[in-house]
This record gives sequence, C-alpha cells and structure tokens, in this order.
Amino acid sequence: MKVAVVGAGWAGLAAAAGLHDAGCQVTVYEAARTAGGRARRLERPGFDHPLDNGQHILLGAYTATLALMRRLGRDPDRLLLRHPLHLESADGAFRLRAPRLPAPLHLLAALAGARGLAPGDGRAALRLMRALRRARWRPPADWTVQDLLTRQAQPAGLCRMLWTPLCLAALNTPPREACARLFAHVLRDALAGARPASDLLLPRTDLGSLWPDAAAGLCDLRLGCAARTLRTAGDGWEIDGERYAGAVLALPPYAAARLLHGLPAADGGPPLLAALEAFAYQPIATLTLRLAGPWRLPRPMMMLSEDPQRGHHGQWLFDRAQLAGRDGDGELAVVASAAGVLHAAGRAAGAERLAEQVREQVARHPAALPPMPPVAARALVIEKRATFAAVPGLARPGAATPWPRLALAGDWTDTGYPGVLEGAVRSGAAAARRLAAALSAAAAGA
Repeated sequence: MKVAVVGAGWAGLAAAAGLHDAGCQVTVYEAARTAGGRARRLERPGFDHPLDNGQHILLGAYTATLALMRRLGRDPDRLLLRHPLHLESADGAFRLRAPRLPAPLHLLAALAGARGLAPGDGRAALRLMRALRRARWRPPADWTVQDLLTRQAQPAGLCRMLWTPLCLAALNTPPREACARLFAHVLRDALAGARPASDLLLPRTDLGSLWPDAAAGLCDLRLGCAARTLRTAGDGWEIDGERYAGAVLALPPYAAARLLHGLPAADGGPPLLAALEAFAYQPIATLTLRLAGPWRLPRPMMMLSEDPQRGHHGQWLFDRAQLAGRDGDGELAVVASAAGVLHAAGRAAGAERLAEQVREQVARHPAALPPMPPVAARALVIEKRATFAAVPGLARPGAATPWPRLALAGDWTDTGYPGVLEGAVRSGAAAARRLAAALSAAAAGA
C-alpha cells in the first residue's frame, strides 16, 4: 500500500521505517537537500569532515532510538561512545561522576563524591529526587522548574552547577519558564532508573550516519521537494497531485498547520490547528572550531560556565576530534541553549566570545593543558526554532488527527519527553503504528 511521510527529520524517518516494516511502500517529501531535520549533516568550507547542525547527545535511557539503530543494522556500540554519567566543568571546578554501581547507589556515590558542591548540596539533591519519586514524577502541571527548585529549597550553588545546566540541556528553556513536569520526566529516566539509563552516549560520527541514512534507503526519499498541497482523495490523501492511501505529517507545528489549513472542516480540526499555532520556540547555537593543530580536552564532553556580561553564553563543550578518533586533528563544538541573546549579538562577535570562553576556562583546568591552538576555521549554526519552548500547560497533540488515515509525528507531539531525539523517534514510531493499524482495519473491512 502506498503511503507518504512529509518531513525527513528523525520523526519522519522513524515513521518511514515503521511503515516500511508494516509492508507499505513509502514516499518521503523533504524540502531540504539533506535528510535529518534539525539533527542533520552539514558540509562547511574549511572543514575536512562533515559537521552537524547541532551537537546532540543520547542517553542510555533512549531505548527507542537504540532499538531503531539495531533494527537498521547500525551498531550503537561502534557509533556511540558510552560513558557512565560524568559531568565536569572545563575549568575543573565541578565534577560529578557516577561509578558503575547498581542504581540508586551510583547516584548516591556520585553526589557524595562530587567536587565543587558545598556541604549539604548532595543531600539537597537527594531530597529533591525523593520528593519527585513520592509525587510519582508528576509535580503540579503549572509549576516551572524554578518553582520546583524553590519549593524544595535547592541551594543556589547546586542550581547553578547542576540543575540549571541539566534543565537547559534537556528542555532548551530557562528554569524560570520551563515545565517542572517535563524536567521531572527527564530526571526519572536519566537518574532514577537502572544505572545504564544514565550513561552518556556521544556520537562518534555525524548524525546522519547514526541511522537516518539507513532509514532513507528503505523509501523513496525526495529531497528538495516540499509538499505544497494536501487534499483528501476518497479514503486517502493527495499530495501535490499524487495519491496515497495514508500520510504522516512529520513537520514542525507551524509547517503542519499550513498544510492542514486547506482541509475541509472536521470535528476536532479547529482545536488541533489552534494547538499547533500556540507553540513558541527556542533557538540553539552550535559553534564548531577547527584548530590549527591537535588538542585534546580532559573529557570528550565538558561543561562551561556562563558569563552573559562578557558574551560567554556557551554551556557545553565537545571534543569532536577525540570522539571521532582523529588523533591528528583539533576540533571543538560549543553549544548554547536558549540562545536568543547570542543570536541578537551578531554572528561574528558571538563566535569570537564563545571561542574566548573556551580558551579561558580550559586554561584553568588542573590538568595543565597546553594553550589552545589558534582557530583555523569556524562555523556558527543558529537554529532559530530548534525546539519548542517547554513551558507549563502547553497542549501537545498526539499522533491522531480528526482526519482519517492522517497522523502527526514530531518531538513536539505528546511523547512525555521534551524536544529531544528520543521523543522524535518515539513519535515517528507511534504515528507509523496508528496509520498502519488504520490501513489494516480498512483492508479487513473491504
């Protein structure tokens, strides 16, 4: 049976793989020239190897993504560097390292042995985790992360060193605005589950090579081909004049709303459109630096301390050459979440300040690293609508729509996760199951 997926991001390709496995003939429409959406491969002058439009990490708790990789013949053990939870600042002032102990002993040991926390901070963190567990990881729906931290009397230093960086990394929304319930779900899966769930999984290759390239090979992928019209056609759908038995819209909410606006009215149609149009968005900036010579960080992923007064907005630092095993290279990536201020500052000035931030903070690390080599090339990518703003009370639609044989997919759908890769994969799988079930039921009744 012929079906369509509109959008070749992680959600759309996960949906395409699921529909292929259900026996469908899948056509995927993608406006860009490269698949992957907001987690795609980039080519940039001055760089010998592909870049990514954002430096993403995965967690051991990302079971759907890991299962999809294995299903597509992509070995997570080879393509992802797995480390027990280890958070360390670039200047060495903070370090939290989880040993290979059964849960929850790994977390207890990590907090007890953390460097840079004040006396009592570890107990305060455990108090927060116990309170969330008692609440079944469901704080009041209208709470922000800041509300949660304040009500649980979390010390300022602990918030600065741990909770705020985790909130920005996971939700891409500042604590004063971010949804406490979504943050609790992240803490539940990453810190309160089995010990391997908290492992950091860092890509050793570009994001397209993790699994999207393999998924694209299962379908008719039409790059540079935006879907411009969506119309009902009997029991199925017509996209730009081509007929399909069913379809999945795996687009950002604003793009999905544009296609849906032209459809005939259906029960639930106006509320869905209103929900799609209610989303707000947050930017993420990623600066990749190619250095003039080889240089290694103490860890492949490190934390940065922000100093907005100086334009130091970076929060995370990655040693891309170390991850890829390129011993003769020096290549770093700096990530700034909720990067609206950086975007407004101007690209050249913003990139220079981020490079300065890295240079200064790594120079203070006790490992006494040699000075960072000069920057030979740089690429600053700012995704203006990288994720939805994960605020309390946001109505997130599910995979179902009021129109038969039409499903939605995207990390913004109601996955229980914020706008992360695992949410995108889960949403695509859910949309594929829903559409395949509808097609199967229709075939059985024919």
